Amino acid sequence: MKHLFSCLKRYRAEAILAPLFKLLEAAMELTVPLVVAQIINVGVAGGDTGYIIRACLVLVAFGALGLIFALTAQFFAAKAAVGVSAELRSRLFTKLQSLSFPQIDALGTSAMITRMTSDVNQVQTGVNMFLRLLLRSPFIVFGAMAMAFVVDGRAALVFVALIPVLAAVVCCVMWACVPLYRKVQEKLDGVYLSTRENLAGVRVIRAFSREEEEKREFDRRSDALRRAQKRAGRIAALTSPLTYALVNLAVIALLYVGAIRVNGGAIGQGDVVALYNYLSQILVELIKLANLIVTLTKAISCQKRIGKVLDLTGEPSLFSPATADPEGTEEVEGTEEPPAVSFEHVVFSYEGSGAPALEGIDFSVRRGETVGILGGTGSGKSTLVSLIPRFYSVSQGAVRVSGKDVSAIPAEALRLKVGLVPQKVVLFKGTIRSNLLWGNGDASEEELMEAVRIAQAEDVVRAKGGLDGEVAQEGKNLSGGQRQRLTIARALVKKPEILILDDASSALDYATDRNLRAALRGLGCTVFLVSQRASSVLHADQIAVLDDGKLVGLGKHEELIKTCEVYREIYRTQVKEEA
Repeated sequence: MKHLFSCLKRYRAEAILAPLFKLLEAAMELTVPLVVAQIINVGVAGGDTGYIIRACLVLVAFGALGLIFALTAQFFAAKAAVGVSAELRSRLFTKLQSLSFPQIDALGTSAMITRMTSDVNQVQTGVNMFLRLLLRSPFIVFGAMAMAFVVDGRAALVFVALIPVLAAVVCCVMWACVPLYRKVQEKLDGVYLSTRENLAGVRVIRAFSREEEEKREFDRRSDALRRAQKRAGRIAALTSPLTYALVNLAVIALLYVGAIRVNGGAIGQGDVVALYNYLSQILVELIKLANLIVTLTKAISCQKRIGKVLDLTGEPSLFSPATADPEGTEEVEGTEEPPAVSFEHVVFSYEGSGAPALEGIDFSVRRGETVGILGGTGSGKSTLVSLIPRFYSVSQGAVRVSGKDVSAIPAEALRLKVGLVPQKVVLFKGTIRSNLLWGNGDASEEELMEAVRIAQAEDVVRAKGGLDGEVAQEGKNLSGGQRQRLTIARALVKKPEILILDDASSALDYATDRNLRAALRGLGCTVFLVSQRASSVLHADQIAVLDDGKLVGLGKHEELIKTCEVYREIYRTQVKEEA
Protein backbone atom coordinates (compact mmCIF):
# COMPACT_ATOMS: atom_id res chain seq x y z
CA MET A 1 0.00 0.00 0.00
CA LYS A 2 3.02 2.28 0.31
CA HIS A 3 2.85 3.27 -3.37
CA LEU A 4 -0.83 4.16 -3.10
CA PHE A 5 -0.30 6.28 0.01
CA SER A 6 2.72 7.89 -1.64
CA CYS A 7 0.58 8.92 -4.62
CA LEU A 8 -2.18 10.12 -2.29
CA LYS A 9 0.18 12.55 -0.50
CA ARG A 10 -0.22 15.11 -3.29
CA TYR A 11 -3.98 15.02 -2.70
CA ARG A 12 -3.92 15.26 1.09
CA ALA A 13 -6.41 18.14 1.19
CA GLU A 14 -8.88 16.37 -1.12
CA ALA A 15 -8.52 13.14 0.88
CA ILE A 16 -9.54 15.03 4.03
CA LEU A 17 -12.24 17.26 2.53
CA ALA A 18 -14.09 14.49 0.65
CA PRO A 19 -14.92 12.40 3.78
CA LEU A 20 -15.57 15.58 5.77
CA PHE A 21 -18.27 16.79 3.38
CA LYS A 22 -19.69 13.27 3.23
CA LEU A 23 -20.03 13.31 7.03
CA LEU A 24 -21.82 16.65 6.82
CA GLU A 25 -24.21 15.15 4.27
CA ALA A 26 -24.72 12.15 6.59
CA ALA A 27 -25.53 14.51 9.50
CA MET A 28 -28.25 16.11 7.36
CA GLU A 29 -29.61 12.65 6.54
CA LEU A 30 -29.69 11.58 10.20
CA THR A 31 -31.62 14.70 11.18
CA VAL A 32 -34.41 14.20 8.62
CA PRO A 33 -36.29 11.35 10.46
CA LEU A 34 -36.49 13.52 13.61
CA VAL A 35 -38.07 16.35 11.63
CA VAL A 36 -40.51 13.89 10.00
CA ALA A 37 -41.42 12.52 13.46
CA GLN A 38 -42.18 16.04 14.69
CA ILE A 39 -44.34 16.73 11.62
CA ILE A 40 -46.45 13.67 12.46
CA ASN A 41 -46.45 14.05 16.25
CA VAL A 42 -47.05 17.81 16.34
CA GLY A 43 -48.21 19.08 12.96
CA VAL A 44 -50.45 16.24 11.79
CA ALA A 45 -51.67 15.21 15.27
CA GLY A 46 -52.45 18.81 16.21
CA GLY A 47 -53.73 19.90 12.77
CA ASP A 48 -51.13 22.71 12.72
CA THR A 49 -50.70 23.47 9.00
CA GLY A 50 -48.24 26.31 9.64
CA TYR A 51 -45.98 23.98 11.61
CA ILE A 52 -46.11 21.37 8.83
CA ILE A 53 -45.15 23.99 6.20
CA ARG A 54 -42.27 25.32 8.30
CA ALA A 55 -41.02 21.79 8.99
CA CYS A 56 -41.24 20.92 5.28
CA LEU A 57 -39.16 24.01 4.45
CA VAL A 58 -36.58 22.78 6.96
CA LEU A 59 -36.55 19.41 5.15
CA VAL A 60 -36.02 21.20 1.82
CA ALA A 61 -33.15 23.16 3.33
CA PHE A 62 -31.60 19.97 4.70
CA GLY A 63 -32.00 18.33 1.27
CA ALA A 64 -30.35 21.27 -0.52
CA LEU A 65 -27.47 21.36 1.96
CA GLY A 66 -27.08 17.59 1.70
CA LEU A 67 -26.92 17.85 -2.10
CA ILE A 68 -24.28 20.59 -1.95
CA PHE A 69 -22.22 18.59 0.54
CA ALA A 70 -22.55 15.41 -1.58
CA LEU A 71 -21.49 17.14 -4.81
CA THR A 72 -18.55 18.82 -3.09
CA ALA A 73 -17.46 15.50 -1.59
CA GLN A 74 -17.78 13.79 -4.98
CA PHE A 75 -15.65 16.51 -6.61
CA PHE A 76 -12.81 16.15 -4.11
CA ALA A 77 -12.99 12.33 -4.12
CA ALA A 78 -12.95 12.19 -7.93
CA LYS A 79 -10.06 14.65 -8.12
CA ALA A 80 -8.00 12.57 -5.68
CA ALA A 81 -8.91 9.25 -7.33
CA VAL A 82 -8.13 10.43 -10.87
CA GLY A 83 -4.89 12.05 -9.70
CA VAL A 84 -3.76 8.90 -7.89
CA SER A 85 -4.52 6.70 -10.90
CA ALA A 86 -2.65 9.07 -13.23
CA GLU A 87 0.37 9.05 -10.89
CA LEU A 88 0.29 5.24 -10.57
CA ARG A 89 0.06 4.83 -14.34
CA SER A 90 2.95 7.26 -14.82
CA ARG A 91 5.08 5.41 -12.26
CA LEU A 92 4.29 2.09 -13.91
CA PHE A 93 5.31 3.40 -17.32
CA THR A 94 8.51 4.89 -15.89
CA LYS A 95 9.27 1.61 -14.12
CA LEU A 96 8.66 -0.27 -17.35
CA GLN A 97 11.30 1.88 -19.06
CA SER A 98 13.82 0.99 -16.34
CA LEU A 99 13.21 -2.77 -16.24
CA SER A 100 15.86 -5.10 -17.57
CA PHE A 101 15.11 -7.43 -20.45
CA PRO A 102 14.88 -10.50 -18.15
CA GLN A 103 12.32 -8.68 -15.98
CA ILE A 104 10.26 -7.67 -19.02
CA ASP A 105 10.43 -11.26 -20.29
CA ALA A 106 9.26 -12.56 -16.90
CA LEU A 107 6.38 -10.08 -16.57
CA GLY A 108 5.01 -10.45 -20.08
CA THR A 109 3.45 -7.74 -22.22
CA SER A 110 -0.18 -8.65 -21.53
CA ALA A 111 0.38 -8.57 -17.76
CA MET A 112 1.90 -5.08 -17.98
CA ILE A 113 -1.01 -3.85 -20.10
CA THR A 114 -3.43 -5.27 -17.51
CA ARG A 115 -1.56 -3.48 -14.72
CA MET A 116 -1.66 -0.12 -16.54
CA THR A 117 -5.30 -0.34 -17.62
CA SER A 118 -7.66 -2.63 -15.70
CA ASP A 119 -5.71 -2.71 -12.43
CA VAL A 120 -5.18 1.05 -12.28
CA ASN A 121 -8.87 1.64 -13.11
CA GLN A 122 -9.90 -0.67 -10.26
CA VAL A 123 -7.62 1.23 -7.88
CA GLN A 124 -9.13 4.54 -9.07
CA THR A 125 -12.66 3.25 -8.37
CA GLY A 126 -11.55 1.92 -4.99
CA VAL A 127 -9.99 5.25 -3.94
CA ASN A 128 -13.09 7.15 -5.05
CA MET A 129 -15.49 4.93 -3.10
CA PHE A 130 -13.15 4.74 -0.11
CA LEU A 131 -13.08 8.52 0.29
CA ARG A 132 -16.84 8.84 -0.16
CA LEU A 133 -18.21 5.89 1.78
CA LEU A 134 -15.70 4.39 4.21
CA LEU A 135 -16.47 6.94 6.93
CA ARG A 136 -20.00 7.81 5.81
CA SER A 137 -21.47 4.29 5.97
CA PRO A 138 -20.25 3.42 9.51
CA PHE A 139 -21.20 6.94 10.62
CA ILE A 140 -24.75 6.44 9.33
CA VAL A 141 -25.02 2.92 10.83
CA PHE A 142 -23.85 3.86 14.31
CA GLY A 143 -25.39 7.34 14.07
CA ALA A 144 -28.78 5.83 13.24
CA MET A 145 -28.48 3.50 16.23
CA ALA A 146 -27.59 6.44 18.48
CA MET A 147 -30.51 8.49 17.15
CA ALA A 148 -32.81 5.51 17.75
CA PHE A 149 -31.84 5.69 21.43
CA VAL A 150 -32.68 9.40 21.35
CA VAL A 151 -36.16 8.51 20.05
CA ASP A 152 -36.81 5.53 22.35
CA GLY A 153 -34.27 3.47 24.27
CA ARG A 154 -36.36 0.29 24.51
CA ALA A 155 -37.22 0.14 20.79
CA ALA A 156 -33.56 0.89 19.98
CA LEU A 157 -32.58 -2.47 21.48
CA VAL A 158 -33.76 -3.98 18.17
CA PHE A 159 -30.91 -2.05 16.52
CA VAL A 160 -28.42 -3.30 19.08
CA ALA A 161 -29.36 -6.90 18.27
CA LEU A 162 -29.45 -6.36 14.51
CA ILE A 163 -26.21 -4.52 13.74
CA PRO A 164 -23.68 -7.15 14.98
CA VAL A 165 -25.51 -9.90 13.05
CA LEU A 166 -25.54 -7.80 9.85
CA ALA A 167 -21.86 -6.94 10.29
CA ALA A 168 -21.00 -10.64 10.74
CA VAL A 169 -22.90 -11.60 7.56
CA VAL A 170 -21.16 -8.90 5.50
CA CYS A 171 -17.70 -9.82 6.86
CA CYS A 172 -18.19 -13.55 6.17
CA VAL A 173 -19.33 -12.94 2.60
CA MET A 174 -16.46 -10.59 1.88
CA TRP A 175 -13.92 -12.93 3.48
CA ALA A 176 -15.03 -15.63 1.04
CA CYS A 177 -14.90 -13.22 -1.93
CA VAL A 178 -11.35 -11.89 -1.49
CA PRO A 179 -9.43 -14.89 -2.94
CA LEU A 180 -12.02 -15.34 -5.69
CA TYR A 181 -11.53 -11.78 -6.96
CA ARG A 182 -7.78 -12.38 -7.13
CA LYS A 183 -8.47 -15.34 -9.42
CA VAL A 184 -10.73 -13.15 -11.55
CA GLN A 185 -7.84 -10.73 -12.20
CA GLU A 186 -5.54 -13.65 -13.12
CA LYS A 187 -8.11 -14.94 -15.63
CA LEU A 188 -8.40 -11.41 -17.02
CA ASP A 189 -4.66 -11.53 -17.77
CA GLY A 190 -5.30 -14.61 -19.91
CA VAL A 191 -8.01 -12.84 -21.92
CA TYR A 192 -5.73 -9.84 -22.51
CA LEU A 193 -2.93 -12.19 -23.62
CA SER A 194 -5.18 -13.98 -26.09
CA THR A 195 -6.47 -10.68 -27.49
CA ARG A 196 -2.98 -9.23 -27.88
CA GLU A 197 -1.59 -12.35 -29.58
CA ASN A 198 -4.48 -12.39 -32.05
CA LEU A 199 -4.12 -8.72 -32.92
CA ALA A 200 -0.34 -9.00 -33.33
CA GLY A 201 -0.47 -12.26 -35.29
CA VAL A 202 -3.62 -11.77 -37.35
CA ARG A 203 -1.78 -12.30 -40.67
CA VAL A 204 -0.23 -15.55 -39.49
CA ILE A 205 -3.56 -16.77 -38.12
CA ARG A 206 -5.30 -16.16 -41.44
CA ALA A 207 -2.41 -17.56 -43.47
CA PHE A 208 -2.74 -20.86 -41.59
CA SER A 209 -6.56 -20.71 -41.47
CA ARG A 210 -6.50 -20.91 -37.68
CA GLU A 211 -9.40 -18.54 -37.07
CA GLU A 212 -11.72 -21.23 -35.66
CA GLU A 213 -9.02 -22.62 -33.35
CA GLU A 214 -8.20 -19.14 -32.08
CA LYS A 215 -11.89 -18.41 -31.50
CA ARG A 216 -12.16 -21.60 -29.47
CA GLU A 217 -9.05 -20.69 -27.45
CA PHE A 218 -10.38 -17.19 -26.80
CA ASP A 219 -13.78 -18.61 -25.84
CA ARG A 220 -12.05 -21.03 -23.46
CA ARG A 221 -10.18 -18.21 -21.69
CA SER A 222 -13.21 -15.95 -21.74
CA ASP A 223 -15.33 -18.77 -20.32
CA ALA A 224 -12.78 -19.33 -17.55
CA LEU A 225 -13.03 -15.61 -16.70
CA ARG A 226 -16.83 -15.79 -16.78
CA ARG A 227 -16.88 -18.80 -14.45
CA ALA A 228 -14.50 -17.09 -12.02
CA GLN A 229 -16.62 -13.92 -12.07
CA LYS A 230 -19.84 -15.91 -11.56
CA ARG A 231 -18.32 -17.84 -8.67
CA ALA A 232 -17.30 -14.61 -6.96
CA GLY A 233 -20.56 -12.91 -7.93
CA ARG A 234 -22.72 -15.69 -6.50
CA ILE A 235 -21.15 -15.34 -3.08
CA ALA A 236 -21.17 -11.53 -3.19
CA ALA A 237 -24.83 -11.66 -4.27
CA LEU A 238 -25.72 -13.37 -0.98
CA THR A 239 -25.13 -10.06 0.79
CA SER A 240 -28.35 -8.38 -0.36
CA PRO A 241 -30.88 -11.16 0.34
CA LEU A 242 -29.32 -12.02 3.70
CA THR A 243 -29.21 -8.42 4.88
CA TYR A 244 -32.72 -7.71 3.56
CA ALA A 245 -34.06 -10.78 5.33
CA LEU A 246 -32.44 -9.77 8.61
CA VAL A 247 -33.62 -6.17 8.30
CA ASN A 248 -37.18 -7.24 7.49
CA LEU A 249 -37.19 -9.43 10.60
CA ALA A 250 -35.93 -6.41 12.52
CA VAL A 251 -38.72 -4.28 10.99
CA ILE A 252 -41.32 -6.76 12.23
CA ALA A 253 -39.77 -6.70 15.69
CA LEU A 254 -39.56 -2.90 15.62
CA LEU A 255 -43.20 -2.47 14.58
CA TYR A 256 -44.29 -4.90 17.27
CA VAL A 257 -42.32 -3.14 20.00
CA GLY A 258 -43.27 0.28 18.61
CA ALA A 259 -46.99 -0.54 18.57
CA ILE A 260 -46.85 -1.61 22.20
CA ARG A 261 -44.97 1.59 23.14
CA VAL A 262 -47.45 3.78 21.22
CA ASN A 263 -50.40 2.09 22.87
CA GLY A 264 -48.74 2.67 26.22
CA GLY A 265 -48.29 6.35 25.39
CA ALA A 266 -44.50 6.16 25.76
CA ILE A 267 -43.85 7.36 22.21
CA GLY A 268 -45.81 8.89 19.37
CA GLN A 269 -46.67 7.49 15.96
CA GLY A 270 -44.10 9.77 14.37
CA ASP A 271 -41.40 8.21 16.53
CA VAL A 272 -42.18 4.76 15.09
CA VAL A 273 -41.85 6.23 11.59
CA ALA A 274 -38.51 7.78 12.58
CA LEU A 275 -37.27 4.47 13.95
CA TYR A 276 -38.32 2.71 10.73
CA ASN A 277 -36.48 5.35 8.70
CA TYR A 278 -33.33 4.82 10.75
CA LEU A 279 -33.61 1.09 10.20
CA SER A 280 -33.96 1.67 6.43
CA GLN A 281 -30.89 3.93 6.49
CA ILE A 282 -28.91 1.21 8.21
CA LEU A 283 -29.98 -1.33 5.58
CA VAL A 284 -29.04 0.97 2.67
CA GLU A 285 -25.68 1.84 4.20
CA LEU A 286 -24.80 -1.77 4.95
CA ILE A 287 -25.54 -2.68 1.33
CA LYS A 288 -23.33 0.23 0.26
CA LEU A 289 -20.68 -0.91 2.72
CA ALA A 290 -20.83 -4.44 1.33
CA ASN A 291 -20.38 -3.11 -2.22
CA LEU A 292 -17.59 -0.88 -0.96
CA ILE A 293 -15.80 -3.87 0.57
CA VAL A 294 -16.16 -5.79 -2.73
CA THR A 295 -14.71 -2.85 -4.63
CA LEU A 296 -11.93 -2.35 -2.08
CA THR A 297 -11.12 -6.07 -2.24
CA LYS A 298 -10.64 -5.80 -6.00
CA ALA A 299 -8.72 -2.52 -5.62
CA ILE A 300 -6.39 -3.92 -2.96
CA SER A 301 -5.74 -7.03 -5.05
CA CYS A 302 -4.96 -4.85 -8.08
CA GLN A 303 -2.83 -2.50 -6.00
CA LYS A 304 -0.74 -5.43 -4.80
CA ARG A 305 -0.16 -6.52 -8.39
CA ILE A 306 0.85 -2.96 -9.27
CA GLY A 307 3.07 -2.79 -6.18
CA LYS A 308 4.95 -5.93 -7.20
CA VAL A 309 5.95 -4.24 -10.45
CA LEU A 310 6.85 -0.94 -8.77
CA ASP A 311 8.96 -2.81 -6.19
CA LEU A 312 11.17 -4.31 -8.89
CA THR A 313 14.67 -2.86 -8.80
CA GLY A 314 15.14 -2.58 -12.56
CA GLU A 315 18.40 -1.24 -13.89
CA PRO A 316 19.64 1.18 -11.22
CA SER A 317 21.98 3.03 -13.56
CA LEU A 318 19.54 3.42 -16.43
CA PHE A 319 18.66 7.04 -15.68
CA SER A 320 22.10 7.96 -14.33
CA PRO A 321 23.55 11.03 -16.07
CA ALA A 322 25.51 9.99 -19.13
CA THR A 323 29.24 10.75 -19.04
CA ALA A 324 31.21 11.49 -22.15
CA ASP A 325 34.09 9.38 -20.91
CA PRO A 326 33.07 6.93 -18.15
CA GLU A 327 35.66 6.28 -15.51
CA GLY A 328 38.32 3.88 -16.63
CA THR A 329 37.82 4.25 -20.39
CA GLU A 330 40.22 7.08 -21.05
CA GLU A 331 43.43 6.14 -22.80
CA VAL A 332 46.70 6.45 -20.95
CA GLU A 333 49.68 7.65 -22.99
CA GLY A 334 52.18 4.91 -23.70
CA THR A 335 49.74 2.04 -23.03
CA GLU A 336 48.20 -0.24 -25.63
CA GLU A 337 44.73 0.76 -26.78
CA PRO A 338 42.13 -1.58 -25.24
CA PRO A 339 39.87 -3.62 -27.52
CA ALA A 340 36.63 -1.97 -28.61
CA VAL A 341 34.75 -4.99 -27.26
CA SER A 342 36.01 -8.06 -25.45
CA PHE A 343 34.25 -11.16 -24.17
CA GLU A 344 36.11 -12.81 -21.31
CA HIS A 345 35.05 -16.40 -20.54
CA VAL A 346 31.39 -15.37 -20.79
CA VAL A 347 28.65 -17.69 -19.60
CA PHE A 348 25.01 -16.60 -19.82
CA SER A 349 21.76 -18.36 -18.89
CA TYR A 350 18.21 -17.10 -19.26
CA GLU A 351 16.23 -17.09 -16.03
CA GLY A 352 14.52 -20.42 -15.51
CA SER A 353 16.38 -22.16 -18.34
CA GLY A 354 18.17 -25.43 -17.76
CA ALA A 355 21.30 -25.09 -19.90
CA PRO A 356 23.37 -21.94 -20.58
CA ALA A 357 22.47 -20.02 -23.75
CA LEU A 358 26.15 -19.06 -24.08
CA GLU A 359 29.13 -20.81 -22.61
CA GLY A 360 32.89 -20.18 -22.71
CA ILE A 361 32.76 -17.19 -25.07
CA ASP A 362 36.23 -15.62 -25.17
CA PHE A 363 37.41 -13.23 -27.91
CA SER A 364 38.08 -9.54 -28.50
CA VAL A 365 37.44 -7.04 -31.27
CA ARG A 366 39.68 -4.09 -32.16
CA ARG A 367 38.34 -0.64 -32.95
CA GLY A 368 37.10 -0.28 -36.52
CA GLU A 369 36.90 -4.03 -37.16
CA THR A 370 33.92 -5.74 -38.73
CA VAL A 371 33.00 -8.96 -36.98
CA GLY A 372 30.64 -11.53 -38.42
CA ILE A 373 28.57 -13.60 -35.98
CA LEU A 374 27.48 -16.76 -37.79
CA GLY A 375 25.55 -19.80 -36.66
CA GLY A 376 22.36 -21.77 -37.01
CA THR A 377 19.00 -20.90 -35.50
CA GLY A 378 19.16 -20.93 -31.70
CA SER A 379 22.95 -20.91 -31.59
CA GLY A 380 23.05 -17.75 -29.41
CA LYS A 381 23.94 -15.05 -31.96
CA SER A 382 21.34 -12.47 -30.86
CA THR A 383 21.98 -13.27 -27.20
CA LEU A 384 25.71 -12.63 -27.67
CA VAL A 385 25.30 -9.13 -29.12
CA SER A 386 22.59 -8.30 -26.54
CA LEU A 387 25.28 -8.54 -23.86
CA ILE A 388 27.22 -5.59 -25.33
CA PRO A 389 24.63 -2.86 -24.50
CA ARG A 390 23.85 -4.87 -21.33
CA PHE A 391 20.31 -5.77 -22.24
CA TYR A 392 21.18 -8.92 -20.32
CA SER A 393 23.89 -9.33 -17.69
CA VAL A 394 26.37 -12.19 -17.92
CA SER A 395 26.09 -15.08 -15.47
CA GLN A 396 29.89 -15.54 -15.38
CA GLY A 397 32.84 -13.77 -16.95
CA ALA A 398 32.78 -10.21 -18.25
CA VAL A 399 31.96 -8.14 -21.33
CA ARG A 400 34.13 -5.05 -21.72
CA VAL A 401 33.72 -1.99 -23.93
CA SER A 402 36.91 0.06 -24.38
CA GLY A 403 38.43 -1.94 -21.53
CA LYS A 404 35.63 -1.13 -19.06
CA ASP A 405 33.27 -3.79 -17.72
CA VAL A 406 29.79 -2.93 -19.07
CA SER A 407 28.31 -3.57 -15.63
CA ALA A 408 30.31 -0.58 -14.32
CA ILE A 409 29.15 1.86 -17.04
CA PRO A 410 25.84 3.74 -16.58
CA ALA A 411 23.35 2.18 -18.98
CA GLU A 412 22.62 5.42 -20.83
CA ALA A 413 26.31 6.20 -21.30
CA LEU A 414 26.92 2.68 -22.59
CA ARG A 415 24.00 2.71 -24.99
CA LEU A 416 24.97 6.10 -26.39
CA LYS A 417 28.04 4.31 -27.76
CA VAL A 418 26.02 1.53 -29.38
CA GLY A 419 23.82 1.65 -32.47
CA LEU A 420 21.48 -1.34 -32.66
CA VAL A 421 19.36 -2.69 -35.48
CA PRO A 422 17.30 -5.45 -33.81
CA GLN A 423 16.24 -8.70 -35.39
CA LYS A 424 12.61 -7.65 -35.07
CA VAL A 425 12.27 -4.41 -36.99
CA VAL A 426 10.48 -1.67 -35.03
CA LEU A 427 9.29 1.62 -36.53
CA PHE A 428 6.92 4.09 -34.88
CA LYS A 429 3.90 5.92 -36.28
CA GLY A 430 4.94 9.31 -37.62
CA THR A 431 7.26 10.25 -40.48
CA ILE A 432 10.54 8.91 -41.81
CA ARG A 433 12.21 11.97 -40.30
CA SER A 434 10.70 11.45 -36.84
CA ASN A 435 11.88 7.84 -36.85
CA LEU A 436 15.40 8.71 -37.98
CA LEU A 437 15.69 11.43 -35.33
CA TRP A 438 15.49 8.73 -32.66
CA GLY A 439 19.15 8.18 -33.48
CA ASN A 440 20.02 11.84 -32.89
CA GLY A 441 17.40 14.46 -32.19
CA ASP A 442 19.72 17.26 -33.35
CA ALA A 443 20.73 15.67 -36.67
CA SER A 444 20.65 17.98 -39.68
CA GLU A 445 18.96 17.24 -43.01
CA GLU A 446 22.35 16.41 -44.53
CA GLU A 447 23.20 13.96 -41.74
CA LEU A 448 19.83 12.23 -42.12
CA MET A 449 20.26 11.87 -45.88
CA GLU A 450 23.84 10.62 -45.47
CA ALA A 451 22.58 7.88 -43.14
CA VAL A 452 19.82 7.07 -45.64
CA ARG A 453 22.41 6.81 -48.45
CA ILE A 454 24.68 4.46 -46.50
CA ALA A 455 21.68 2.31 -45.54
CA GLN A 456 20.69 2.02 -49.23
CA ALA A 457 17.32 3.58 -48.41
CA GLU A 458 17.29 6.53 -50.84
CA ASP A 459 14.68 4.85 -53.02
CA VAL A 460 12.46 4.31 -49.95
CA VAL A 461 12.60 8.01 -49.05
CA ARG A 462 11.90 9.02 -52.66
CA ALA A 463 8.95 6.62 -52.92
CA LYS A 464 7.39 8.16 -49.77
CA GLY A 465 7.85 11.73 -50.98
CA GLY A 466 10.89 12.64 -48.86
CA LEU A 467 11.85 12.55 -45.21
CA ASP A 468 8.40 13.76 -44.19
CA GLY A 469 6.72 10.75 -45.80
CA GLU A 470 4.27 8.98 -43.51
CA VAL A 471 5.17 5.86 -41.57
CA ALA A 472 2.17 3.87 -40.34
CA GLN A 473 2.03 2.12 -36.95
CA GLU A 474 4.82 -0.48 -36.84
CA GLY A 475 5.76 0.58 -40.38
CA LYS A 476 2.93 -1.44 -41.90
CA ASN A 477 2.91 0.71 -45.05
CA LEU A 478 6.48 -0.40 -45.82
CA SER A 479 7.88 -3.70 -47.00
CA GLY A 480 10.18 -5.79 -44.81
CA GLY A 481 13.29 -4.69 -46.72
CA GLN A 482 12.25 -1.02 -46.59
CA ARG A 483 11.72 -1.21 -42.84
CA GLN A 484 15.11 -2.87 -42.34
CA ARG A 485 16.93 -0.18 -44.32
CA LEU A 486 15.21 2.63 -42.41
CA THR A 487 16.11 1.06 -39.07
CA ILE A 488 19.73 0.76 -40.24
CA ALA A 489 19.64 4.46 -41.21
CA ARG A 490 18.21 5.30 -37.78
CA ALA A 491 21.13 3.55 -36.09
CA LEU A 492 23.64 5.30 -38.40
CA VAL A 493 22.23 8.75 -37.57
CA LYS A 494 23.46 8.08 -34.04
CA LYS A 495 27.07 7.83 -35.33
CA PRO A 496 27.81 5.04 -32.88
CA GLU A 497 31.19 3.71 -31.84
CA ILE A 498 29.78 0.18 -32.06
CA LEU A 499 27.17 -0.78 -34.67
CA ILE A 500 25.22 -4.02 -34.16
CA LEU A 501 23.23 -5.37 -37.10
CA ASP A 502 21.27 -8.32 -35.75
CA ASP A 503 20.23 -10.19 -38.89
CA ALA A 504 19.36 -6.75 -40.24
CA SER A 505 19.70 -7.68 -43.91
CA SER A 506 17.59 -10.83 -43.94
CA ALA A 507 14.89 -9.14 -46.06
CA LEU A 508 17.38 -7.51 -48.46
CA ASP A 509 18.30 -8.88 -51.85
CA TYR A 510 21.93 -9.94 -52.35
CA ALA A 511 22.91 -6.86 -54.37
CA THR A 512 21.53 -4.41 -51.78
CA ASP A 513 23.12 -6.46 -49.00
CA ARG A 514 26.49 -6.31 -50.78
CA ASN A 515 26.25 -2.54 -51.36
CA LEU A 516 25.28 -2.01 -47.72
CA ARG A 517 28.29 -3.97 -46.44
CA ALA A 518 30.59 -2.03 -48.75
CA ALA A 519 29.18 1.30 -47.46
CA LEU A 520 29.57 0.22 -43.84
CA ARG A 521 33.27 -0.57 -44.29
CA GLY A 522 34.03 3.12 -44.73
CA LEU A 523 32.38 4.24 -41.47
CA GLY A 524 35.32 3.56 -39.14
CA CYS A 525 33.15 2.19 -36.33
CA THR A 526 33.24 -1.33 -34.91
CA VAL A 527 30.57 -3.40 -36.64
CA PHE A 528 28.95 -6.64 -35.49
CA LEU A 529 27.17 -8.40 -38.36
CA VAL A 530 24.84 -11.12 -37.08
CA SER A 531 23.66 -13.35 -39.90
CA GLN A 532 22.72 -16.83 -41.01
CA ARG A 533 24.13 -16.06 -44.46
CA ALA A 534 27.78 -16.94 -44.90
CA SER A 535 27.94 -14.51 -47.81
CA SER A 536 27.00 -11.59 -45.51
CA VAL A 537 30.04 -12.12 -43.26
CA LEU A 538 32.46 -13.47 -45.87
CA HIS A 539 34.68 -10.39 -45.95
CA ALA A 540 34.54 -9.55 -42.22
CA ASP A 541 37.85 -8.95 -40.41
CA GLN A 542 36.99 -11.95 -38.26
CA ILE A 543 34.09 -14.35 -38.09
CA ALA A 544 32.83 -15.86 -34.81
CA VAL A 545 31.03 -19.16 -35.41
CA LEU A 546 28.54 -20.25 -32.76
CA ASP A 547 27.02 -23.66 -32.31
CA ASP A 548 24.65 -24.47 -29.44
CA GLY A 549 25.90 -21.46 -27.44
CA LYS A 550 29.60 -22.28 -27.84
CA LEU A 551 32.27 -20.50 -29.86
CA VAL A 552 33.45 -23.24 -32.24
CA GLY A 553 35.41 -21.09 -34.68
CA LEU A 554 37.07 -17.67 -34.87
CA GLY A 555 39.05 -16.20 -37.73
CA LYS A 556 38.82 -15.13 -41.37
CA HIS A 557 36.94 -17.03 -44.02
CA GLU A 558 40.05 -18.74 -45.39
CA GLU A 559 41.10 -19.99 -41.94
CA LEU A 560 37.65 -21.22 -40.96
CA ILE A 561 37.17 -23.16 -44.18
CA LYS A 562 40.22 -25.20 -43.15
CA THR A 563 39.73 -25.42 -39.38
CA CYS A 564 36.00 -25.18 -38.54
CA GLU A 565 33.67 -28.01 -39.55
CA VAL A 566 30.50 -26.06 -38.63
CA TYR A 567 31.53 -23.07 -40.77
CA ARG A 568 32.55 -25.30 -43.64
CA GLU A 569 29.18 -27.07 -43.58
CA ILE A 570 27.22 -23.77 -43.47
CA TYR A 571 29.29 -22.26 -46.28
CA ARG A 572 29.18 -25.27 -48.61
CA THR A 573 25.43 -25.78 -48.07
CA GLN A 574 24.66 -22.14 -48.83
CA VAL A 575 27.00 -21.97 -51.84
CA LYS A 576 25.19 -24.96 -53.35
CA GLU A 577 21.79 -23.41 -52.68
CA GLU A 578 22.82 -20.06 -54.17
CA ALA A 579 24.30 -21.80 -57.20
